Amino acid sequence: MTNTSLPGRFKRVRFVAIALAASMLCGCSMLFNANPPPPELFSFDSPQQVVQSPPQVKNGAPTLIVSIPRAAAGFDGRQIIYVRQAHKLEYFRQSQWVDPPASILSPLIVAALERSGQFTAVVQSPTSAFGQLRLDVEIVRLQHEFLTIPSRAHFTLRAHLIDTATRQVVAWREFDAIVPASSEDPYGGVLAANSAVRMVIDELAAFCAQESGNLQKIQLK
Repeated sequence: MTNTSLPGRFKRVRFVAIALAASMLCGCSMLFNANPPPPELFSFDSPQQVVQSPPQVKNGAPTLIVSIPRAAAGFDGRQIIYVRQAHKLEYFRQSQWVDPPASILSPLIVAALERSGQFTAVVQSPTSAFGQLRLDVEIVRLQHEFLTIPSRAHFTLRAHLIDTATRQVVAWREFDAIVPASSEDPYGGVLAANSAVRMVIDELAAFCAQESGNLQKIQLK
């Protein structure tokens, strides 16, 4: 005896399968077309927050040209880098720097050097101005490290002070600062990074002022 209800069952099963497939495709399409939320943007303290009244500049002080800062590979983008394992760089997907850190750093360095009072002028590259000294800096690392509790921001900057007349390196130094984070999230790392950057920039300004003063003493002899 033939069961005449089977074709009807097959039709119903096929209809349900097609409906489910269409629903899944529609859901996937919505997921792929959905716009992700824009990332949060962070920066360092602006120069306006740290610049004070111009100091008295010594007679005969040199003009300093500050080159465009560079960054080591991996640290030259807008991503906020974090580290959970040694030698492995990761980045937050929903948190970024407003610009590459090297770009944000430049006006902060100029402002700090101006406050030192050791230079007739501090000029940011690119420029057609002539300066007796040039400062080249490179970000070696800027990362939020989750290797300890609490986590910490780690900032390393390498600087070369160059005599533009002879193209000789007058002095160089690597600055390093580690600051604990106030919270275990991107914002806590950003606050710690700001503190680390301020510390390094202050040390950099003191270094350039001292080396410039030493050079002037040698030239006067």
